Amino acid sequence: MNEDTDPAPSEGPRTADGAEQGHSDLVAQPHTTDEGGPIIAAEAAAAQASTTQNPLGKPGRRFDPRSPFMVGLTGAAGVAVTYAAIQAVLAASQVLVLITVALFLAIGLEPVVSWLVRPWFPRWAAVAAVFVVAIGLLAGFLAAAIPPLVNQSSTLVHNAPDYVDHLAQRYPLIEALDTRFHLQDRLQEGLGSDPSKLAGGVLGAGRIVFSIVSGTVIVAVLTGYFMANFAQVRASIYRLFPRSRRPRAILIGDEIFVKVGGYILGNLVISVITAVLTFIWLLIFDVPYPLLLAVLVAVLDLIPVVGSTLAGIIVALVALTVSVPVTVATIIFFIVLRLFEDYVLVPRIIGRTVRVPAIVTVVSVLVGGALLGIVGALLAIPVAAAVLLIVEETVLPSLDER
Repeated sequence: MNEDTDPAPSEGPRTADGAEQGHSDLVAQPHTTDEGGPIIAAEAAAAQASTTQNPLGKPGRRFDPRSPFMVGLTGAAGVAVTYAAIQAVLAASQVLVLITVALFLAIGLEPVVSWLVRPWFPRWAAVAAVFVVAIGLLAGFLAAAIPPLVNQSSTLVHNAPDYVDHLAQRYPLIEALDTRFHLQDRLQEGLGSDPSKLAGGVLGAGRIVFSIVSGTVIVAVLTGYFMANFAQVRASIYRLFPRSRRPRAILIGDEIFVKVGGYILGNLVISVITAVLTFIWLLIFDVPYPLLLAVLVAVLDLIPVVGSTLAGIIVALVALTVSVPVTVATIIFFIVLRLFEDYVLVPRIIGRTVRVPAIVTVVSVLVGGALLGIVGALLAIPVAAAVLLIVEETVLPSLDER
């Protein structure tokens, strides 16, 4: 056989000189023909494509974004990103609710902070003063109210079956309901002293208390941070708008902050006033558990539309244990209190800061409650007022010009 055509005997690895420049000296050495002909040919082409101006070669032709593959890939990526974002929001929903509550509380206290700021009283001092006073009032109220609240709550739970029996003896309607639905038996069953059920109830109550306490602490800390850095938060929000639209965004945004802050602060003040008036009324007529019911009225009154009505029904049911005239008088008291709140307290305390049509109020409360429960119902009206302002200032003028 001709030596020129015979393959040379194996004398170690052979290199491909033409592709040597296309193969890095620091990668996959030694460079041999074992890599295969297609790779060696591509490396030779890579050596020719590498120039001084383009050491990594000239960019190739871009993918056609309108090709079926790119359209499908973009759509699939959008669905995947959207699904991941939804899952992340659902996983962090409780934390996001706490952050939202803290932000709204900071916005609600911002008018007081800004009012306190003076040349001789800087913002950090105003924030510290408001935060310390708010925490002090809350701590003082809890320290004074928790012992009687716990005592009255335990007494109410212990005496609940006896109250049902007492009401059934005095009122035929209650007796008929008790006979049909076995109210007393259900209460005794729910409040029974089975050790296993009692242990489970204690553990469940402990988890609820721990969740409430931890959530309160988180909200308080976040509220303090938002209050201290509210100027930076406000500036960061406005920086998200284009420069040409930023002045308009500042005017509308500050108006929204004023509306939200005025509503939240005013609603808290109105709830405290209604609770004090209810407590005085219950004391006068010797209705049991006055402090517990007054706190319940304060909490429920924060819920728009239905809160005060629900509070009145609960208090009237408890007043039945005293007498029918006291119950009727309590119902009349809550009707007058609702009118006093709607036509005297709300216009004077909240004023014209938040103006939301009645139908929008009802719908927003229902939607907010369905989405976020009590928190959604509490924040529904200020959010609706902000949305209405944005629509009136941006959407409607644009539609009128077309």
